[in-house]
Amino acid sequence: MDELSGGQRQRAWIAMALAQGTDILLLDEPTTYLDIAHQVEVLDLVRRLNVERGRTVVAVLHDLNQAARYADHLVAMRDGRVVAQGPPGEVVTAELVREVFGLESVVVPDPVTGTPLVVPGVPWAAATATVDAVDA
Repeated sequence: MDELSGGQRQRAWIAMALAQGTDILLLDEPTTYLDIAHQVEVLDLVRRLNVERGRTVVAVLHDLNQAARYADHLVAMRDGRVVAQGPPGEVVTAELVREVFGLESVVVPDPVTGTPLVVPGVPWAAATATVDAVDA
């Protein structure tokens, strides 16, 4: 395992967990070190195991859009305390993103799944343009 890249190592750990055949999978950031194609591949696989084989999956994901797309139930935490929990459509709001992450955002329906999609607020370049316009 020492000669594998970070992404290869992560996929090997997930494969070992799946090979155990347990009814419950506990995954701590299973998409870390993976490129976007492999992230989707892993999360699709885990979701299929949940839906088709009835495996319970508990996963820690820091990507809100992935969590909203793949989870049935979300638990949002800040400083070790639960801030909100429930279905993604009820939990993922602009207010929650502001409270948990201190980030202004807009939450819109994902055009593919209909689940909440977090779009970060004013990007740096647009914010700079606004400041420049005010300074003028």
